[in-house]
Amino acid sequence: MAAEQMAGSGDGVSRDAGDVHRNRARDLPPAAPRDEQLAGARGPSPALTGDRPPARPLDAIDRDILHMLQTDGRASIRSVAERVHVSRANAYARINRLIDDGVIRGFSARVDHERAGQGASAYITLKIVQNSWRTVREQLQALPGAAHIALVSGDFDVLLLVHTPDNRTLRELVLTKIQSIPEVLSTRTLLVFEETGLDPQRPAQD
Repeated sequence: MAAEQMAGSGDGVSRDAGDVHRNRARDLPPAAPRDEQLAGARGPSPALTGDRPPARPLDAIDRDILHMLQTDGRASIRSVAERVHVSRANAYARINRLIDDGVIRGFSARVDHERAGQGASAYITLKIVQNSWRTVREQLQALPGAAHIALVSGDFDVLLLVHTPDNRTLRELVLTKIQSIPEVLSTRTLLVFEETGLDPQRPAQD
């Protein structure tokens, strides 16, 4: 069994971890011509289905639209157009282009995990077998409560953020699910004592 270090106290503990808002992007709802329909919501883009187009440069209006949708993903086309001072048709076209280009990957809610019944959070670092990232990633994505997965450099290979109802569930997740993955060599668990969600900041202008 892989070696596990539970860092509930001491230097290894993440005491003030920023809330990670990279929830898996859900499929966008079908398009509707009405102006109050969620901006750009016309189904999965080519970027989401694997046919990623070349990236196109963003202008100041594109960045303003992104900032607005990051702040309020339910903003209507009317409100987006008014805020960035373009026509509704222009706003709709720009948002669809951002979706097709893979800049906007989806729309999701920012969740207070504790109030949602997930009172235990942790960052888990993993050392894995060389060249097994894709296999491990698929299995980690299926874990209940997995919120963010990253392949990183340094003393470990993978960083995983999880939210669970309590510490007992967290322990079972690590010991019976993560450590049962054959490609996982060792893990280290960093309990999150407190989270601070950061609102999106306005992108820098050219």
